[in-house]
Amino acid sequence: MAEQATKVTKEQVINALREVYDPEIPVNVFDLGLVYDISIDDENKVAITMTLTAPGCGMGPYIGQQAEWRIAEIEGVEDVEVEIVAEPAWSSDLITPEGKQILGIA
Repeated sequence: MAEQATKVTKEQVINALREVYDPEIPVNVFDLGLVYDISIDDENKVAITMTLTAPGCGMGPYIGQQAEWRIAEIEGVEDVEVEIVAEPAWSSDLITPEGKQILGIA
């Protein structure tokens, strides 16, 4: 009987994303409110939908790659897909309370 792989959790993915930063802002991408959706299928394939603080941000590919690499390091993850979308547009209303505290706008 094949050994069942450990199920990757949303909490693990969020914790990984909290280690990814926009180089221009001292808040991680999750608490900045850039992550719109996290899905994990039965085969531990992780899909992330995220945005950037500004359309056409030159750091977009870098941020997306960092998110992909960090999630891929989670034990059990089979594949990672990071999709960066422009709509809906990001707004500061999406920043978590933790992010607002870091930015001094809590």
